[in-house]
Amino acid sequence: MKPTTAASKLGIYLPATPEEFQSSPITRDELDALRADPPAWMVELRRNGPFPKEVMAQKLSISRSGLVRGGISEALTADQIGALLTEPPEWLKRERETYREVIAEKERLKSVEHRKGRAR
Repeated sequence: MKPTTAASKLGIYLPATPEEFQSSPITRDELDALRADPPAWMVELRRNGPFPKEVMAQKLSISRSGLVRGGISEALTADQIGALLTEPPEWLKRERETYREVIAEKERLKSVEHRKGRAR
């Protein structure tokens, strides 16, 4: 698979990986080996970043779209995310509330669908 796909599956930011990872296809066996016994560089990336958008959004409890609306276009490190969480700017407060509302609505709709399925 392409390095982009492998990085996504591993939850790491591709531009921060070693050049050999970025330039070589990854087999499924290699991917499984990286998951089972990650090298030091991967452990460091997972711990301190920089992180891909999906991971940043998850750590901030917002959507990836919320990152864009908040003006976050570059990968952030754990320290940068920590600073945002310690003193959240207004955009982050709004996005976290919006995200909570979206999740609650999804759960409500799921519950409604579940009840409809039981009524049949």
